[in-house]
Amino acid sequence: MRELDVMGVRVEMPTNHPIVLLRERAGERYLPIWIGAPEATAIAYAQQGVEPPRPMTHDLLKNVIEELGHELTQVRIDSLTDGVFYASLVFDGTTEVSSRSSDAIALALRTGTPILAPESLLDEAGVAIAGEEEDEVERFREFLEHVSADDFEKPEDPPPTGTEQI
Repeated sequence: MRELDVMGVRVEMPTNHPIVLLRERAGERYLPIWIGAPEATAIAYAQQGVEPPRPMTHDLLKNVIEELGHELTQVRIDSLTDGVFYASLVFDGTTEVSSRSSDAIALALRTGTPILAPESLLDEAGVAIAGEEEDEVERFREFLEHVSADDFEKPEDPPPTGTEQI
């Protein structure tokens, strides 16, 4: 099993479908999972530390688990069948409950639980990005975060100095 980190939620163009992007912690592969808009919001909120005034469903489940004296010890993205990712929640190291992968990821982020996937799934559905390509993508992402439309305006002509020829 390989541990995965949640890189973030993106919108795939041109379809405008949200994707959660997971990255293998000790490797170069990424695992893109298409998810629904509500789940994308839940994952993004958890990543950003947003606490809504009333608990969302994943917050409620986290609270129920804690109040019942149990612990979510592992989230596994188990398989991909007919384009659908299947996941499991592992409680107290022994009890497994089937879950949608998006719900499992949202809950893992709220509880600080590791997200794991088998090597075979990463071989099947993972996308490898070479180090220098990844650096280039990261630099481009940083550029986009700091650029504004004003940065692309044509500079004004300098004022005449009196030495130009007509």
